Amino acid sequence: MRILLTNDDGIYAPGLTALRRVMSELGEMWVVAPAVEQSGVSHGFSLIGPLRCEMIALDGSKRCYAVQGTPVDTVKLALNEILPELPDLIVSGINSGENSGVNLLYSGTLAAAMEGAIMGIPSIAVSLASFTSTDYSFAAEFTLKLSSMVLRHKPPHGTLLNVNIPAVSQEEIRGVRITHQASSHYEEEINKRVDPRGRDYFWISGRNALDGDGGGSDMEAVRDGYISITPVKVTQTDNEFISSLKEWTFD
Repeated sequence: MRILLTNDDGIYAPGLTALRRVMSELGEMWVVAPAVEQSGVSHGFSLIGPLRCEMIALDGSKRCYAVQGTPVDTVKLALNEILPELPDLIVSGINSGENSGVNLLYSGTLAAAMEGAIMGIPSIAVSLASFTSTDYSFAAEFTLKLSSMVLRHKPPHGTLLNVNIPAVSQEEIRGVRITHQASSHYEEEINKRVDPRGRDYFWISGRNALDGDGGGSDMEAVRDGYISITPVKVTQTDNEFISSLKEWTFD
């Protein structure tokens, strides 16, 4: 098996380091990741500037590359230039912070896995639901177990698995739930500040807020101590609305 690892937190991120320690059990492991953090860039990729790529000898491996670009850039380069053949599996993560609800639209972690799904390659996006935890060991072991299952069963073309793991001890994990993406919105916080030269600048932050109780959703599962696995499709057509839209009169 050939496994491609990537992320949006950067090639030296602790979540990716934890994955590197375990994923080689599945076969030939390649790492192609952003040189620096690219959180929140969604599915953006580089069109108007050059991409620079450098081989990084992580733990002596010659199959690790840092790309001066987005998570999608890393996957595009990996599939078309770096790897000798297409991988059997792409794993993006382990992200620092939960990727659920509306966060799926912004996530570079999810976008990297989505690029794999577009190409028909089984792909997983994995996140640890904490920005402060430094222990990715259980999340990495669970990702290894799930990866073996994905390689056996293979999701449909154009579908990836988005995984969120509560940042608690293994003993506190209550199980696994198959979930849907929560309906949520961002409660924005725009902090206006002044730089040393007296010019205004802004810092965007906020929190992911549920719309409703989130029953059966990814956000609810993580909140209740369960690992959330959500199948996500590349196509985004609102099929339920099509029939109503066809009744509109455009004359």
